[in-house]
Amino acid sequence: MIFEHMDRIVFAGDSVTDMESEQPVGEGLHDSVGKSYVRIVENMLSTWYPEVYVRVTNSGVSGNTSRDLLERFDRDVVKLSPDWVSICIGINDVWRQFDSPAIPDRQVLPEEYEANLEKMILAVKGRVKGIFLLTPYYMEPNARDWMRSRMDEYGRICRRLAQKHGCRLVDLQEVFNRYFQHRHSSYIAWDRVHPNQIGATIIAKAFLAHCSFDYGHVPPAPERESVC
Repeated sequence: MIFEHMDRIVFAGDSVTDMESEQPVGEGLHDSVGKSYVRIVENMLSTWYPEVYVRVTNSGVSGNTSRDLLERFDRDVVKLSPDWVSICIGINDVWRQFDSPAIPDRQVLPEEYEANLEKMILAVKGRVKGIFLLTPYYMEPNARDWMRSRMDEYGRICRRLAQKHGCRLVDLQEVFNRYFQHRHSSYIAWDRVHPNQIGATIIAKAFLAHCSFDYGHVPPAPERESVC
């Protein structure tokens, strides 16, 4: 497992990351970290690796585009001194092009999206142990659907930047595509964007697949104190 004792992971994103987390940053007791894949990642790390204390921080804010996230990135990510950073953003960049087509100032087109994402990467690159890029997705199996096709374009931007900067790419669109070979997207998201707990678990599992997570891990026995 790549995370070490007392590492801090900051998850930045939109509503998919947020899911009722404390604002602007959620962590710690009760439901402060929210109910998204971030909560499930923390659950699994704590369950399988109880000997490794990992600080999990949710910096997701519902409705954010990459423009919004970039504006608060220094406050809600960089200044938290993370050891690892995960960025999952872009769905709203695309969605506003379809649900608000007559309001162009709310839309973030590909060129700006790429610039915004790269600025975030550069803000933490070299200061952290690693950066995860989670692609935006649309739970529509038909790749010719207008919104799905546009979302794939933003996913390719993530892939390009991940290769350029050595980030760990988590291709969520591909993960959901495989799932939909067996079940319809309505099983996990009626609007094809906001996942239920099953969908959040799928995202968490995909994230941990890039962390050398060992489901067969057996925690070491604690050392006994010597008796004089």
